[in-house]
Amino acid sequence: MSIVKFENNGIRFDLQLIASWIEPGSKVLDLGCGDGNLLNFLKKQKQVEGTGIEKEEEKVAGCIAKGLSVLQGDINTEVLDFPDKAFDYVILSQTLQQVFEPDQLIHSILRIGHNGIVSFPNFSHWQVRLQLLTKGYAPVTPQLPYQWYDTPNIRVITIKDFERFSKQVGFKIIKSAAINTQDEDKRGKLITYLPNLRATYGIFQIRQ
Repeated sequence: MSIVKFENNGIRFDLQLIASWIEPGSKVLDLGCGDGNLLNFLKKQKQVEGTGIEKEEEKVAGCIAKGLSVLQGDINTEVLDFPDKAFDYVILSQTLQQVFEPDQLIHSILRIGHNGIVSFPNFSHWQVRLQLLTKGYAPVTPQLPYQWYDTPNIRVITIKDFERFSKQVGFKIIKSAAINTQDEDKRGKLITYLPNLRATYGIFQIRQ
């Protein structure tokens, strides 16, 4: 397990790691950008030309108030309007588990972007396994905080699942990181030993 230190910049650890993979001055599309913290950080720290797509109107308004370029809409349909290779990076952060047709969205990401960056909560983390084994209920963790009846997640994904998915769908994993987070995901560590068991999140940079 390796400790990775970032400056105290107010964004989640996983987003800090994603930001470290982005080249300065790049064109970036953030799918499901939420409150725009990642785009705002990239704009200020790496001078990216950033665009976001977010479904919730209130969050879009907050992004616009920060001076960000964000569209309101469904990411699955909005990506269809962008031309091929319009962006250097297309980011899908902690959203893949909420997507109905992940293979189609991945294809769209790699059509419009030279690189895709995908992250998701690892459902194979030991705490998830232990809760299911000992209690017999759908697990609830800081990374998967919802009850089974009110969760926006429609599928569960593990790090191993995504690695196999890459071979089945036909895209390359260029870079990956397994991380374990604490303090509401503000701090974290890289996991190199048994990542599918010990990591709370998987993060992957992918290409066609």
